[in-house]
Amino acid sequence: MKRARDLAEINPMMGHRGVRVGITYPEIYEMQIRAVFEALVELTKKKVKAHPQIMIPQISSIAELNHIKKIYDSIKRETESKHKMKLKINFGTMIEVVRAALTANELATTAEFFSFGTNDLTQGTFSFSREDVEGKFLPEYMEKELLERNPFQSIDVNGVGNLIKIGVAAGRGLRPNMEVGICGEHGGDPDSIKFCHSVGLSYVSASPHRIPIAIVAAAQAAIEQPKKQRKNK
Repeated sequence: MKRARDLAEINPMMGHRGVRVGITYPEIYEMQIRAVFEALVELTKKKVKAHPQIMIPQISSIAELNHIKKIYDSIKRETESKHKMKLKINFGTMIEVVRAALTANELATTAEFFSFGTNDLTQGTFSFSREDVEGKFLPEYMEKELLERNPFQSIDVNGVGNLIKIGVAAGRGLRPNMEVGICGEHGGDPDSIKFCHSVGLSYVSASPHRIPIAIVAAAQAAIEQPKKQRKNK
């Protein structure tokens, strides 16, 4: 109960969560990282090919990411020594803080992959809390044409989209083959998927019921892009 009270906060969206919890309570991340490594060991012994990844959320600086990477490296060495085998688990970050997108060139020195958390990135970019605005003033904003569409349903290309472009360019400037994707409800939106395809993202993730829509939208984007390229030429 005391720990629960200690972690209670007024605005958890902007508060003590993600990597911040991993730094202040490192035993949580140690447990989680060790569990992933031990699971990989078990699968490897069973001749199962597995390619797990560890993605650190809510990063805002390279210092935070490197702090967790030290925990990761320590557990990796410990597990490899214990089981006498080499293990490969990619280490990356979810970019959902505006500062992370703007300093992605620094993050890419440690992160092996990026995933854009577009829900939180949208909240941070607009300074909107989705739970608060959708039932209060967002409908009126759209009715008065202050917003063309709900930015939580379809990526805001001029704002959030530019942050994604910055992050992709910075990451692949250092790691040309870097895997970059998005994680959020936008992954099931056809217009957002077309945007992601246009900036060269590796994948989108979507809720299970939206996967068929995402597959069709991705196929359409792949077909349409060559037509646009020929037209531009």
